[in-house]
Amino acid sequence: MSQYVSRLQRRSQAAPHRLRLHRRPRRVAMLSVHTSPLHQPGTGDAGGMNVYIVELAQRLAAINIEVEIFTRATTGGLPATVEMAPGVLVRHIDAGPYEGLNKEDLPAQLCAFTHGVMQAWAGHRPGYYDLVHSHYWLSGHVGWLAAQRWGTPLVHAMHTMAKVKNANLADGDTPEPAARVIGETQIVAAADRLIANTAEEREELVHHYAADPAKVAVVHPGVNLDRFRPADGRAAARARLGLPQDALIPLFAGRIQPLKAPDVLLRAVAVLLDQRPDLRSRILVPVVGGLSGSGLAKPEGLQKLASRLGIADVVRFQPPVGQEQLADWFRAASVLVMPSYSESFGLVAIEAQAAGTPVLAAAVGGLPVAVADGRTGFLVRGHDPAAYARVLRDFADEPALTPRMGEAAARHARSFGWDTAAAATADVYVAAAQSYRRHVRSHHG
Repeated sequence: MSQYVSRLQRRSQAAPHRLRLHRRPRRVAMLSVHTSPLHQPGTGDAGGMNVYIVELAQRLAAINIEVEIFTRATTGGLPATVEMAPGVLVRHIDAGPYEGLNKEDLPAQLCAFTHGVMQAWAGHRPGYYDLVHSHYWLSGHVGWLAAQRWGTPLVHAMHTMAKVKNANLADGDTPEPAARVIGETQIVAAADRLIANTAEEREELVHHYAADPAKVAVVHPGVNLDRFRPADGRAAARARLGLPQDALIPLFAGRIQPLKAPDVLLRAVAVLLDQRPDLRSRILVPVVGGLSGSGLAKPEGLQKLASRLGIADVVRFQPPVGQEQLADWFRAASVLVMPSYSESFGLVAIEAQAAGTPVLAAAVGGLPVAVADGRTGFLVRGHDPAAYARVLRDFADEPALTPRMGEAAARHARSFGWDTAAAATADVYVAAAQSYRRHVRSHHG
């Protein structure tokens, strides 16, 4: 009899939560351990993932899903919470020293970060968070524990994967450690749903990490179409930035590290100028971004390379800029160049196209999805500077190529709105909740 009563009590206690999981969650705990959505993209470890989290959280809030983002405090005196937008709250967690801590050192701080997350949750009623959405493998481990402790489903987005990065290393770059591979494998097994940026990333999760294909949903990231748009055109953007109107401007925009391969662009420009010295007076190569990752080991490496190649006079190094000014850099460019060795998607490719600028990119990761080869830009297999130089020469010899491909690029980018991405993500949340409910029922008989 006592066993029967106990079973009834368990059912009555679990029933409200199970009913709640039939619909979209009301409040999501989003985890981003190693980089804050409030940081400037293009510097340190802040990049496309920061933009992804900011835009997604705001669009989820617009469809009545409140989001609380937990991130590590990296500066003393930060407020415990910051309202980033209506319905979006950023919570700063103390975990390790504020400054001077590399991303590679953060696994040792996951216990402290998890403790801070649990402290923040302790003041709430049971069931306060309906779902946990973690980003990157470090956050996945905290999310795994939090979801179990709170009795909620876990949705995880990899953003990058160690096995994929290690298979596509730039010369001299540092491989991802075995501990990360093990951690990612554990998260893949633990998550109720995984979000992949592209179908290729979905296949990589299945192939490299034995992910259950039924658990992996493909949701393309979006672009802020209000910010990144052709606006008043290329000439006006160049005037605002003080750039020559008639120049060939191949732009690099992103974190300066071997993985992103800005050196390939510089080497390509050197090849081009060796073949066509007449172009030297009308080419400008902006490199917009800050040092990151293994690029920090050689802080002046790219400048020294430009000098060795004899092109320092045509290269302009620009520190990271805000999103509004970044949109102007995209508009001003003749072409955005992305010779990356690995990209889970490549948000800047879509942002540049939305601003009306074609893209020259390596055919890796999600870039073949972001760029329509031959229509909105060009994809190059491999990282031979001569191959990139040939495409740059086409842009130099055919000035109409930039506006023609730019118009197609802007049309192409309009299909990548964040509203669509948020709605698809909300559907993943519902599927994760249903899967979690079935798992709980199975576990408890």
